[in-house]
Amino acid sequence: MNRLKFYRVCLWTALICSCLALFLYCRWYVKTQIPDVIRVGTNEEQTLDLGVKEVSVQVMEKKKVIPGGIPIGIYLETEGVYVVGTGEVEASDGLIYEPAYQVVQSGDYILAVNGRPVQDKDDLITCIQDNQSEVMILKLLRKQEVIQVRLHAVETRDEKYQLGIWVKDDTQGIGTLTYVTENMEFGALGHGITDADTGELLTASGGSLYDTSILEIIKGQRGSPGEISGMITYSDRHIKGNIFHNTMAGIFGTIRESLKKELDETYVDVAYKQEIQLGTAHIRSAVSGEMRDYEIRIQELRLNEDDVNKGMVFQVTDPELLTLTGGVIQGMSGSPILQDGKLVGAVTHVLVNDPTRGYGIFIENMLDAAG
Repeated sequence: MNRLKFYRVCLWTALICSCLALFLYCRWYVKTQIPDVIRVGTNEEQTLDLGVKEVSVQVMEKKKVIPGGIPIGIYLETEGVYVVGTGEVEASDGLIYEPAYQVVQSGDYILAVNGRPVQDKDDLITCIQDNQSEVMILKLLRKQEVIQVRLHAVETRDEKYQLGIWVKDDTQGIGTLTYVTENMEFGALGHGITDADTGELLTASGGSLYDTSILEIIKGQRGSPGEISGMITYSDRHIKGNIFHNTMAGIFGTIRESLKKELDETYVDVAYKQEIQLGTAHIRSAVSGEMRDYEIRIQELRLNEDDVNKGMVFQVTDPELLTLTGGVIQGMSGSPILQDGKLVGAVTHVLVNDPTRGYGIFIENMLDAAG
């Protein structure tokens, strides 16, 4: 009898666990696989059977864009100087001080010192040395709020003054152009430019796109992402566009006619999320030195993913791209993803443990961020 009761308890436990697992899976599926908003183009017919969830349907005029795929040099100007962190200072008396501790924070932007604007590290150093040990009022931008803090610099043994603040100037690098609109507006990268030390999205006050040439391709390997090594030509006559916004979904601005002429000026439709299918698609890239469409396979779609940069998972299947790069490498971020003649998204990240696989952002999300 006891054994029979034991079997019944086991069966009931298994049944309850199975029901709970099914319930949790259904909740996950509804949350991540069915979008909160579905957009359809004018003069299009789509059948929607979504009885498990209330969904907003928006009818919009479909956009046409020119797919990118070419590498671009990026120079992002930050507002003020960016604070990486604070540290200790050894003073002239031999004691250790940390004057900015719990006053200035990582991720702050120093905009001014005693009313004097700060554009770069040299401006900040000059302000500190001019003020010496007198009270300094630092104007900071902290999480979209402007605040003021008071600090005293510490005199060091070499008769210089320090605040114990680690800062950095503007940011530069190589990425890939995603698209260009009829109004000469562009989107690139598919993800935001963040600080390498803090991981925070950088606040841009402006920036430029420049000519770049690829010097070397470092292939990706398991556990070691590859990269595009290139040379950016920083001069006024090599400027290809202007950056206005740095967002989690990419960088945006306007291009010059000289950059547009480097593209195949054929406009394509953009696809909404629900139009994208698992299976064959293509990455457009000039990583080899000429524009090519390389075959990939979309393996997973996350229509309601919280991380906007990971809306889809794909695997590179094209033998030529695998031979050239090993898959997805740094510098390919922003490469347009096309399926059935439509622009569906852009490459964002590589899976470090498998460089043949990567993440992509839906082009719908990039266009939303562009405004």
